[in-house]
Amino acid sequence: MATWDLSRTKHHVLICNGGSCLRQNGDEVTLAIRAEIKLQGADHFIHTTRTKCNGRCEDACVVTVYPEGIWYRNMTPESGKRLIREHLLKDKPLHEQMTYSFQLNRFIPTGNGAKGVLRRSDEC
Repeated sequence: MATWDLSRTKHHVLICNGGSCLRQNGDEVTLAIRAEIKLQGADHFIHTTRTKCNGRCEDACVVTVYPEGIWYRNMTPESGKRLIREHLLKDKPLHEQMTYSFQLNRFIPTGNGAKGVLRRSDEC
């Protein structure tokens, strides 16, 4: 098992591999994103992590990009490749698939994703 040096990392891509996302090609999205990073020679500044459920199942397959704090919905292997080429390498987010962006110290919905429900404080 490797321990990566993240000192040159500019982006962290979290790819949901929870149940709903896996049913919507989460594994294929993960592999496509990682292959595109390698193809573009961007391994040194883009790090990926498979996650379990991110709580946005109606938006499956979900991919989140940090430090920008942008959440994407309905990701496919092709849109995952576009995410690398356009958002991370050219700073052009995929607006049509964005569900949230981080602004003013909180996540702001874009109106593209499922509405969702607020959590009660006793659910945390």
